[in-house]
Amino acid sequence: MHLSDHSTERHQGLMDIEAIQKVLHRSRASIYRYTNTDPHNLNPPYNPKLLNPELRLNKTDALLFHPNEVARFAKDVLAIHQVTIEVQQPPPDVTQDLLRAILAELQAIHELLKARS
Repeated sequence: MHLSDHSTERHQGLMDIEAIQKVLHRSRASIYRYTNTDPHNLNPPYNPKLLNPELRLNKTDALLFHPNEVARFAKDVLAIHQVTIEVQQPPPDVTQDLLRAILAELQAIHELLKARS
């Protein structure tokens, strides 16, 4: 089995139910059946027999899962023996480009100050 990171830009590195459904070749209902959720508790305690989502701030937040948790679940609960995690870098966005430009400028300033000393 090969797990890839199928995340949205705003939740980089996390997988939604649809992505898990695709990589585990299971139905949406099957994924929900194994998901650690509770209608009375927003973030139930960790359960090693279930698929544990990332912490949510409110009940309307989408269920998102870390690829390592999906791999653990596939291996330990579903008994899928060969599990590989491949985290793909998300496409660069405007914020990342701006941060890279700021870093480059700060590095140039640092080098200039170091040269003057």
